[in-house]
Parts: sequence; C-alpha cells; structure tokens
Amino acid sequence: MTFIQYLAFVALILVSSSVQAQTTVKIGVLNDMSGPYADSAGLGAVAAARLAVEDFGTESKAIKVEVVSADHQNKPDVGSNIARVWLDVDKVDVIVDVPNSSVVLAVNEIVRKKNKVLLVSSGATSELTGSRCSPNTVHWTYDTWALANATGKVTVKSGGDTWFFITADNAFGHALAHDTASVVEANGGKVLGEVRVPLNTSDFSSFLLQAQQSKAKIIGLANGGGDTINSIKQAAEFGLTGSGQKVAGLRVLVTDVHSLGLRTAQGLTFTESFYWDRTDGSRAFAKRFAPLYKGNMPTELQAGVYAAVLHYLKAVEALKSAADGKAVVAKMKEMPTDDPLFGKGSIRADGRKVHDMYLFEVKTPDESKGQWDYYRQLAIIPAAEAFRPLREGNCPLVGG
Repeated sequence: MTFIQYLAFVALILVSSSVQAQTTVKIGVLNDMSGPYADSAGLGAVAAARLAVEDFGTESKAIKVEVVSADHQNKPDVGSNIARVWLDVDKVDVIVDVPNSSVVLAVNEIVRKKNKVLLVSSGATSELTGSRCSPNTVHWTYDTWALANATGKVTVKSGGDTWFFITADNAFGHALAHDTASVVEANGGKVLGEVRVPLNTSDFSSFLLQAQQSKAKIIGLANGGGDTINSIKQAAEFGLTGSGQKVAGLRVLVTDVHSLGLRTAQGLTFTESFYWDRTDGSRAFAKRFAPLYKGNMPTELQAGVYAAVLHYLKAVEALKSAADGKAVVAKMKEMPTDDPLFGKGSIRADGRKVHDMYLFEVKTPDESKGQWDYYRQLAIIPAAEAFRPLREGNCPLVGG
C-alpha cells in the first residue's frame, strides 16, 4: 500500500466513523389533514415540527432529522395502520400530534408495544395520563380534564348552573362531556341532558332544538374543529343566544374564532394553553409560522407540536440515541422543559406536561385592532391547578 493509498484508507475510516456516530431521527406527524381538525392541526403541525427542528439546529449537532406526515382521516384503523408501517417499515422514531381521541388511544398502544415515542398535542382524552398512561407517551398541550375544570368551574360559579351537552360521538367528545359534567355537579350545578352527534355533522338544528327545549342556561359544546364552528354559527342563527341561553365552547381555538368572525364569536369564553399574541416569544414564532401555513396564526395544537418536538430532540441529544423510546421519554421527564411558547415547565411521571392554562374571552369587533387580534385574557390557571392531580388519574406509572 502506497502512502497516498494509506491516507485515502484512513480518510475513508474517519468518514465511516463520522457517519456511524451520527444519530438519525425520523419524526412522523400524524393528524387530520382533510377533515374537521385540518385547520387547527393539519399541515400547520408539520410546519411547526419543521420549525422545531430548525431551532434545535441539527447542523451543529451529530443528529440528522427527517419529518414525514400522513392523514389518519379520523379513523382508528387508518391511524393504526399508518403507525405500524411507520414504525416497522419506515423506521419512524416518534409519532407526533394525533387529534381524535379514538385514534390516539389506538396509536398509544402500538407505540408502547414497539418501544418508540408518542408526543400528543391535539389528542385530548385525559385517559392518556390515566388508566391508559404509557412510559412511551407524553401528553403535551391540554386535555379534557383541564378544559372541563377551568371552563366548567368558572361558568357554574358565574351563574351557569344548568347544562345541556351537544357532544361529538367519539372518545374525545365523551371524555370532554363526562369531565365537564363532573365539574358542574361538583360545584353545585345540574346536567339536564345530552345529545351525541356524529363527527363532521353539517346540520345541528335538531340537536340545538333539543338543547333549547331543555331550558338549560348553558349549552356545552363537547366537540371541536368544524363541528364547533358549525354548532356556534347555527346557535346564533337559531336565536339561542338571544333567548337567555349561553353557548359554552369547551374546546375553541383561534382558527375557529377566525372562521366564525368576531360578530358571531364575541363573548365566548374558553380555556387554552397558548395564544399567539400573549408574549414576545409567541409573537416571534407566529411571525415565522404564518407564511408557512396560509397566513394563519398558530393554534395551541400546532404550538404544542413545536414545543414537544424541541424537547424530544434535546432528550435524544442527551442520550445520543433515539432507539429506546422508553429511555427517551424518561430523559424528557428528567429534564425541565423550557421553550419560547410555553415557558418553563415539567413532565410528570404519568406523562402529563404541566404548564399554566389561560381563560380567554373573544373580543368584540370594536375592541379588535386587526385581523387575528381576537382574545382578551381573563385569568391564569396556575400549572399546579390546571391539570388533574397526579394521584387521581389511576396511572399505573405513579407509585404509592
């Protein structure tokens, strides 16, 4: 072997070692890209994941990241099949977002069995940190318990003590109505009735008529996305708001308010964990996000994807591997969370990401200073009070 050949051989070894040392991470954003949650999550969540990768700065680290995405069509079988192919064939390390509680509960079990990671932003069911908790899952943004506890308690204490629920007929809707009913009754209120409505319903007139006939002071909308938009619009057209009954949107997002318009949405109160115009960090993120997604401001669901992916990558960097999902989630729980959208926080033993929540009210058209200036903050729900107490969830991961 000549000296030149020797140098070439050494260079090849060094290059091979460098390649072998590099950690490859594949992120799969799984959500609804064509149905009622497409605007609130959809391709905007993919954009948020890519912004997180950009801000993590893989060029200066020995980590190569790829982001893929798919539409689960709000069908548990479709979502499960995508998850299995991603994990078994495409070597995806972490599945992110997953609206629709029926889908996310199915994917939760698959990820646990495959020992990968699930970062939930849009999926709402509090069962993810209850009896169905997993050492491979982190529930980031919000859940049905948090929404019910904040909005339900405030509404009852302000005089809205009789309720009728219009509920999405899926795991999310059932959980949200159940959790809210429990809060209403615990605070001295009564539930006068409930009607369950198929997902993606266009005509709510018969359901609104039942709500009107119940004489309940509060019509609780235990639904989301396009279903929330349609039910609020039709409640206004039906004249319910002028009859002394009030509509409580239990999960309202900034894209819903944008679709409704301030004239229809004004006065709605609801709970969220993020608003694009709340801090300098959220405004800076929104300025970068909007050009990537139809000029929209980010929802809390898209913000949750960004923050969860950023923290996940920090944990992978600390471990120098994404191979063992349970180990990555354990590292995520060990490390304090800190990002420009949610600030400082932590992840509990049950997988619940803990941060402040906020009670907002939609401004009137006269109060708004321009497009997307929609919210007025009414109250802060401190992190310690915002989510279900750790020992009340019956999560098997919580000892003692």
